[in-house]
Amino acid sequence: GQLVESGGGSVQAGGSLMLSCTGSSYIFNRYCMGWIRQAPGKMGEGVAIIGPDGAASYSDSVTGRFTASKDSAKNTLLLHMTDLKPEDTATYYCATRSCDNRPDQYAYSTRGQGTQVAVSS
Repeated sequence: GQLVESGGGSVQAGGSLMLSCTGSSYIFNRYCMGWIRQAPGKMGEGVAIIGPDGAASYSDSVTGRFTASKDSAKNTLLLHMTDLKPEDTATYYCATRSCDNRPDQYAYSTRGQGTQVAVSS
């Protein structure tokens, strides 16, 4: 059931990044998945939830800028981040989440090791 993220990095404000997450087919086909983030010294924040059918919902802070998607055949979860802002700087985690969670809730069952995103102004 291990989740492994990749794709983080450093960009300037307004830039884009694509995060990816791989895991077992058991997890991807049975659970709601999503992304959460944690910035140093700040409370964790939920970013997106994506259901087994691929439908996604987002926190208000990223709506219109981030797109979550899932490739079940490849057991891969993606997060396409555009128009990045300095406040998006955080460690991003792929996670199994309850389908009943609000997207912005910092709640999860399991998560990966995280990938860092740094956005400079």
